[in-house]
Amino acid sequence: MSGTYAERLAARDEAVIAGVERLRFFPLVAEAGRGELLIEPGGRELIDLSASWTASGFGHGEATIAAAIARAAIDPPGASILSGSHPEAVALAEELIALVPSRLPAAERRVYLGHAGTDANEVAIRGCRHATGRPGILAFENGYHGGLGTAQRVSGVHVSAGVAADAAVSFLPYPDLLNPHTGDPLTVVADVLGRAERELARGETAAVIIEPLQSDGGLIVPPEGFLAGIRELCDRYDVLLIIDEVKVGLGRTGRMHAFEHDGVIPNVVTLGKALGGGLPLSAAIGPASVLDRPVASALMTTTGNPISCAAGRAVLEIVRSGVATANARERGEQLKALLSGYAHGSRAGASRVRDVRGRGLSVGVELTAEGASAAADADLTAKVVYRAWQLGAVAYPVRGNVIELTPSLLISAEAIAQAAEILMAAIDDAALGVVSDEEIAPYQGW
Repeated sequence: MSGTYAERLAARDEAVIAGVERLRFFPLVAEAGRGELLIEPGGRELIDLSASWTASGFGHGEATIAAAIARAAIDPPGASILSGSHPEAVALAEELIALVPSRLPAAERRVYLGHAGTDANEVAIRGCRHATGRPGILAFENGYHGGLGTAQRVSGVHVSAGVAADAAVSFLPYPDLLNPHTGDPLTVVADVLGRAERELARGETAAVIIEPLQSDGGLIVPPEGFLAGIRELCDRYDVLLIIDEVKVGLGRTGRMHAFEHDGVIPNVVTLGKALGGGLPLSAAIGPASVLDRPVASALMTTTGNPISCAAGRAVLEIVRSGVATANARERGEQLKALLSGYAHGSRAGASRVRDVRGRGLSVGVELTAEGASAAADADLTAKVVYRAWQLGAVAYPVRGNVIELTPSLLISAEAIAQAAEILMAAIDDAALGVVSDEEIAPYQGW
């Protein structure tokens, strides 16, 4: 097999890795990682502005997480909490209950430990249905809650792409103030809340599941008061509120929990991705009435794995220190300021940036077609992320025309400045036609 080592590895990957789990936008092959960097064969360093879709949310190989994993791997007490307990899982669950606010005392709460946001949301939905005796789930268009099962089938991102919706899910629009048809913020919020109330008033809804900042749906920050309005409706109609913090929790938005921006307290919170520090780990934290029954109804052998739990406890120690959360807030403002300045300037691609938005280090750059049209430009976006990879940064598109920027929460100011310049150069080059259709053709993306 000819070609460079990276090219040969990419060819081997295509030959053996199932297509159902490949979401590729450029020929990235990394053989190591360090902090906010990915390292390609040959030593080229890339600034990772995705952090593996936030799963490496505290950087690649963070020292305290790596040390916790190494200690736990030496003499692990089995691989599961399925039929026996161990200290790491119990301690992690206790720490999660202490970390996540609730209206209930700790004694009335439970933690499901899983592998990914998918199963955490699956268990949360199933538990809400069992606890209330109602089938209905209210979810939101372009929401993302998982890649398999019920969690996938209440995800607007998947349903809109052809996956069959859950039989008892109803979708509402997530309030997007940039949509030219939505009007002013008060009107937007009132319209969606009015539609939500009509749905909940039917008395068939077990739970509302919602992201406090819609990630794969385009980095949409909800208008102030929207989540609080949903919380009030859930209280009025005795409906459980599941807030999916899988992608934006644990400090990413500049607050420990993203739902804190609107001052709400959910019934159930789901966490994942960054919780495992790069290992598979998720959690649903909620009432015992939701997560205790039916007994033994959510069984996967390696849930509560002690090595993953040790990583999770190290992650929570970082979160509790506040350092990563404060850095996310500061670096996020730096990143948005640099990109917004570019968008209002005169460089070649500036006019193609419709919006720069987000909270903390969950930032989106929306690109549009040239001229007066506000039409989304997915082709340009694909070329921008391809060019960014060529220039030394990793970022991925969501909703077709939005570049999602979710780097390590511990990224430095210097790396943010360098990454922003790479991204701006990539937008310029893509707008000028530097990247061809043929170059991006092999990478199907979403």
